[in-house]
Amino acid sequence: MQEQLSSYISAKIIISDAELEQVLSFFKMVQVKKNEILISPGETCQRLYFIDKGCLRIFFLTAGGTEATRHFAFENQFASALVSFITNDISKEYVQAVEDTSLYYISQNDFQQLLQMIPQWEKFYRHYLEYAYVTNTNRLMSFITLDATERYRQLLAQNPTVVMRLPNRMVASYLNISQETLSRLKSKA
Repeated sequence: MQEQLSSYISAKIIISDAELEQVLSFFKMVQVKKNEILISPGETCQRLYFIDKGCLRIFFLTAGGTEATRHFAFENQFASALVSFITNDISKEYVQAVEDTSLYYISQNDFQQLLQMIPQWEKFYRHYLEYAYVTNTNRLMSFITLDATERYRQLLAQNPTVVMRLPNRMVASYLNISQETLSRLKSKA
């Protein structure tokens, strides 16, 4: 049942079968519908999600009320309103299912309990945090150093699933460009 999650964890850390079973026992399955909001600004994020099937989008609203997408997570990836999950402060982001999505989740309390119980879980957490840091830093650098065409080409090279599976308005929001600019870029590609 939790095959993808089990494989993902085992690929990141060395963990005994007994410890892995213990870790997996803390995760629960949930099905969410397309467009369902899992976290809204003002709420404290109490769950870390693993996508079994589907897609989650993490976004916020700009001062002008425009959606700005920070991250997409597809199958075999973790996602959360991570700043809120770590700090226990209220979230400034939305976490939304972009498609009908099957998720495993672990509560923040259970996650912290695992950190105390299983030393290898701390290595898993470090790996997750490092991945999130590198991803966010690279994304920030792309906004500073690349123009819209270069960001689009980079997205196609690194994560074409975003362009293939998601609506243009979300892709444009992720690239921080207008839908019209995205249409032009797609027509040239």
